[in-house]
Amino acid sequence: MGQKQVNINADLGEGAGQDDKLMPLLSSCNIACGGHTGDEDSIAKTIELAKRYDVKIGAHPSYPDRDHFGRKRPEIDDEALEDSLTQQLERFYRIAKQLDAEVHHVKAHGALYNDAAKDKAVAQLFLNVLKRSGINNTIYTPFDSWLHKLLPDNQVMFEAFIDRAYNEDLTLVSRASEGALHQTPEEAWQQLYEMYFLEEITTISGVKTAIKADTFCIHGDHPEAVNMLRYIREQLAKTNQR
Repeated sequence: MGQKQVNINADLGEGAGQDDKLMPLLSSCNIACGGHTGDEDSIAKTIELAKRYDVKIGAHPSYPDRDHFGRKRPEIDDEALEDSLTQQLERFYRIAKQLDAEVHHVKAHGALYNDAAKDKAVAQLFLNVLKRSGINNTIYTPFDSWLHKLLPDNQVMFEAFIDRAYNEDLTLVSRASEGALHQTPEEAWQQLYEMYFLEEITTISGVKTAIKADTFCIHGDHPEAVNMLRYIREQLAKTNQR
């Protein structure tokens, strides 16, 4: 679709069945590393698909929690978590190297993403794993998160979500709450428009709050993700963006 001036990413390699339709609409993707879902075969297939459409690839490690898709913090001690994250990342980077694919970024998944944003100890553990693994790629994280505070500005890209509702403190509305997920392409476009062009967001309470983001995520398992991104790309084309 030409030069993609607006960086839109998605969480892929999660078995949602629509990666092939989403990939051409993306700038970058975050590929499950086997913590919440995925295996060597799904990692390889998703990397190959990304290469086909010249989409930047990122590792998407998680709490080792397949029962809850990485969206709940499990009972796990630091050593076991470090071991799991190291294994996930080593698996991903090994496969990427085998496929001659350059890794662009790392983005934690689900509960680990949220915890690393608000809990300094979790953020430091995550960064320690990256350092010991020799990984110094860009990190996708919310603005003013602990990962942001602990990293130099040139190693982070601030992320916001297209398909999720926000609270006034810029935390995501719990998936257990009504209205947590946007359901229509028009809702998704309105949120992206505000975030990208106006640097603000209308929270679930109706209050407008400033927000800063460099990349905008849609979840690859959202049933309307393809329709949302097609509509968004159509609207961006009308504004001479991509």
